[in-house]
Amino acid sequence: MAWLLLILNTLGSTGAQTVIPLPRSVIQLVTMGALVIAFLLALIVNIQLRIRPSAYLLLLSLLLAVSILSSAHLESGFGALFRCFRLTLFIATLWLLTRWWNGSTNFVRFHIKAYSAILVTVAIGLVIAPGKAMPDIYGGRLSGAIWPLTPPQIGQYAAVISGLTLLMWLGKRVDRRSALIVVIPAIGLLMLTHTRTATLGLIIGLLVALFSLWLTNSRARAVFTWFALVAAFSAIALGSLLQAWFLRGQSEDNFSTLTGRAKVWDALLNAPRSVSENLFGIGLGDKSYAGLPIDNSWLAVFHEQGLVGCALVAAFLLVLAAVAALRPPSLERACAIFLIVYCISASYTEAGLGDASPYLLHLAVAGSLLARGKENA
Repeated sequence: MAWLLLILNTLGSTGAQTVIPLPRSVIQLVTMGALVIAFLLALIVNIQLRIRPSAYLLLLSLLLAVSILSSAHLESGFGALFRCFRLTLFIATLWLLTRWWNGSTNFVRFHIKAYSAILVTVAIGLVIAPGKAMPDIYGGRLSGAIWPLTPPQIGQYAAVISGLTLLMWLGKRVDRRSALIVVIPAIGLLMLTHTRTATLGLIIGLLVALFSLWLTNSRARAVFTWFALVAAFSAIALGSLLQAWFLRGQSEDNFSTLTGRAKVWDALLNAPRSVSENLFGIGLGDKSYAGLPIDNSWLAVFHEQGLVGCALVAAFLLVLAAVAALRPPSLERACAIFLIVYCISASYTEAGLGDASPYLLHLAVAGSLLARGKENA
């Protein structure tokens, strides 16, 4: 329940018009309330404050300290301090839950179940209100009509649970029927979102994860081979269709600038900054610059937490990747690798590695998979 509430907190409050209009203040109250309840539940079940050491969470805690330091100047307003409070509760809840980080796939199952429930609401919205679920404001891409979810969010959730479920099937932790029930609808929703970042993240993450199982899992070898062959065949035989899907009706100029992202990035990098802003940023904000979304984790962290923040984000990604590389081949290692690679690949066109977000939860699941030994609850 605590994990589900953490995920609910990261859903955000922006998106297309919903079937039942939800004021943004109500959505923010629900998401913030979910985080408070998640923290209290984690505290109640771990009242003795038994936690496991975690380099990932330690570095994330240092990033929080940098965020508080940079936000104290109030360049981003009092909202920055509120975001720091939210991030504090978020990280504290993760620390409390480390008691159950034992290297098993328990948190993978929690992750799949929680995001599957969210995608069910997306599918229901598509059925009962297709016009609101695929609005013109997003160019006819699938969005949330029950809860205001953007196409990139839905694409991310669909890609992550598809990859994890496929790996769980390869490891014989779920049967074929259960895997198909999750993977087929999720891939269908992913295609309807036309989300390039999530699609490429799924493909790259799966290829690396399957390759990590090459020596120990014959099913993984077979799936890797077929996956590579299908991808190559599709690129050759369906090149024009794939190109049309990736372009989404955009002009060549718009596509080459990543839907205008590159222009925002150039403006952000060329803006004058003091030494303090270069080192520690301007404080936690809404991941935008001049009113436009930054849509790049590294630039968003640089803008809000400076070069020190970027170094800490790079450090916890490198630590997780190094630990995964040193582990012997296993299903748990493959799932962790998939999540790490997905987050790294998505960081180029999505923000979220420097604040409470689904990406930090994906990496927390990877951390739970890479934990050693078991501890009795």
